[in-house]
Amino acid sequence: MKNKFISILAVFSLVGFAADNEIYLDQSGTGANIDLEQLGISNIIGGLNSTAGSVNPFDLDGNTMTLDINMIGATNKFLGDIFADNFTGLYNFTGGTNSFTIQVDPTDTYSSDGSNQNVAVTGSGNTFTLNQGTTAIAASLDLDWIIQGSNNTVTSNINIDGATNYMDIDGSDNTLTYTGTGTNASAGGYFYLDHTGGSRTFNIQQLSTQDNDWLKIMSISGTAASTVCVVQNDQGTSTSC
Repeated sequence: MKNKFISILAVFSLVGFAADNEIYLDQSGTGANIDLEQLGISNIIGGLNSTAGSVNPFDLDGNTMTLDINMIGATNKFLGDIFADNFTGLYNFTGGTNSFTIQVDPTDTYSSDGSNQNVAVTGSGNTFTLNQGTTAIAASLDLDWIIQGSNNTVTSNINIDGATNYMDIDGSDNTLTYTGTGTNASAGGYFYLDHTGGSRTFNIQQLSTQDNDWLKIMSISGTAASTVCVVQNDQGTSTSC
């Protein structure tokens, strides 16, 4: 296969390499509508600590953007940084042992407000990390997860401000770690977890310091051994699981 290079307005660029596919994406500006699809194994949409051909950076900067990702196969990686306000992200993964690591606006460049993100997973042994508003406020975030499969690991840290986080997990031996923090008087997040399957490990912490948090858990796991830990802390004594 020959190497391919596509450049649009010298802002959005894709690079493909022989053997495994790799996408190098560096986009800035408002109103972008980006649709990426990869089929096969060991593909990368680059950023963070991309390997293989080094790739880097997968960096989206701007306002009012839409990103639609469809990755079908195994051992694929979707990594990167998103700096955006009023951002829509649609992520679909089909296959096993895939890796998804995304941080949205960690330096409060665009406040990461008004985001709508949907993560759909079908497969086992996947690892997903989504952090939003690490030092910013993820106001009005609408985050939805639909995970079908076993042995998946999900980690999510959100600096919430009226954020809604809905997660539907169907499968056994899944591990979830979720932390929602907020220091504004208007902070306060809603988390709804609907789970069906065997053994599971859930560690949920809601830490709005000046407002209320809401949590709803519905879990059916039969007699399988499970660990469920919930901490809601409103400036109280520090505690942990």
